[in-house]
Amino acid sequence: MSSDITPSMGYIENRPFEDIAVGDSADLVRTLTAQDIDAFAVVSGDVNPAHVDQEFAQEEAFHKVIAHGMWGGALISNVLGTQLPGPGTIYLDQTLKFLKPVGIGDTVTVRVTVTAKDPEKKRLTLDCVCTNGDGKPVITGQAVVLAPTHKIRRPRVVMPDLVMHRRGAGHDRLLEAARKHPALPTAVVHPCDTTSLEAALETSDLGLIHPLLVGPEARIWAVAETAELDISALEIIDTPHSHASAERAVALIREGRARALMKGALHTDEVMSAVVSKANGLRSERRMSHVYVMDVPTYPKPLLITDAAINIAPDLQTKADIVQNAIDLAHAIGIDAPKVALLSAVETITPRLQSTVEAGALCKMADRGQIKGGVLDGPLAFDNAISMRAVASKGITSPVAGQADILVAPDLEAGNMIAKQLMYLAGAEAAGIVLGAQVPIILTSRADDRRTRVASAAIASLFSGALDR
Repeated sequence: MSSDITPSMGYIENRPFEDIAVGDSADLVRTLTAQDIDAFAVVSGDVNPAHVDQEFAQEEAFHKVIAHGMWGGALISNVLGTQLPGPGTIYLDQTLKFLKPVGIGDTVTVRVTVTAKDPEKKRLTLDCVCTNGDGKPVITGQAVVLAPTHKIRRPRVVMPDLVMHRRGAGHDRLLEAARKHPALPTAVVHPCDTTSLEAALETSDLGLIHPLLVGPEARIWAVAETAELDISALEIIDTPHSHASAERAVALIREGRARALMKGALHTDEVMSAVVSKANGLRSERRMSHVYVMDVPTYPKPLLITDAAINIAPDLQTKADIVQNAIDLAHAIGIDAPKVALLSAVETITPRLQSTVEAGALCKMADRGQIKGGVLDGPLAFDNAISMRAVASKGITSPVAGQADILVAPDLEAGNMIAKQLMYLAGAEAAGIVLGAQVPIILTSRADDRRTRVASAAIASLFSGALDR
């Protein structure tokens, strides 16, 4: 007969040995997801490419990614340990025979059936069968367990949430797209430390940029020799010091020899001073601003944050340029109609909060075509910009709320805190560039790792390609 076990969501209970008869059974139904495969690979360490490498799996016998065989075995263990016999069960023996592969999207039904009882040793023998959606066996076997002898009923333990995220996966997609473009001629400003010189070489090796090293030649060669870096194939444009490096790099842009800037081992102010020079800089009609492209493990898509690095307390017109710059970058990385959330502390226009008034004005500017290419809404608090749960709880109706692509901070302090909190508390990876000049500027920090520098170069390449189009 079938087991009548239907544990409530709040409790888990067993069936003692004396309450179990030969023929009793219990079932579990589970549909395999890609996240199941990833989770099993992480826990077990089994990264056999048949399970985790789509390209490899396509060329193998089953022409698809398949589940680890022991994923099915774990489901059998699940039934034994939670249903029949349930809590208190001790696994003694298990045989398994794997008959068919299980692929992503396949629904597996697990059934264990008691076939024998040993009253003296309180042991049960159970037939174990996993079938697919067509009812055909994919795994068969036999389990022997030591059954509990007394009733156990316990509160069901609430397990922690499991967030499956491949580190840098979002940025890797941008890198893949950028490598389809020709290498971007880039003036690397004062690469006089190992970090910036390695970044220039790596992004060059990946085909993202064609670097022109602008700085004191002797110092650059000394860094390369100390770090054992081969820069013999790269052009070096000799300058006496960092200020001169920034000015010469900007001149290379104006001469048409370079189409992007990458900051090296000098202060941001030195680079930007040369860029904003009214006489010989790279100003355009639009105000310059910085845009982070964040890969956040708990957010399902790229999240752009602006401005966290350039404009301290932007006025309304500056904010309009900041928004437009971010929208243009979103288009360049493949977001056709970006949803722009104008952040403040509340969702209603409140005269005492200037950011709410400016958010309303920016929305009207978008309605009138003064800001183009995106869907704007605001003011929105941070939670209502990125969480559908928060949106539902507050009853907000908005095409942007809960699903923003771009977060526009009210000022630099707020933007910087949002970005840094996501990096250091949520494990987000950040990359970004400065826009609004005649060319994109890769304004990395000395604290940035190689992945950030590579991703920033990829974003600059994609943006430059969009400008060409």
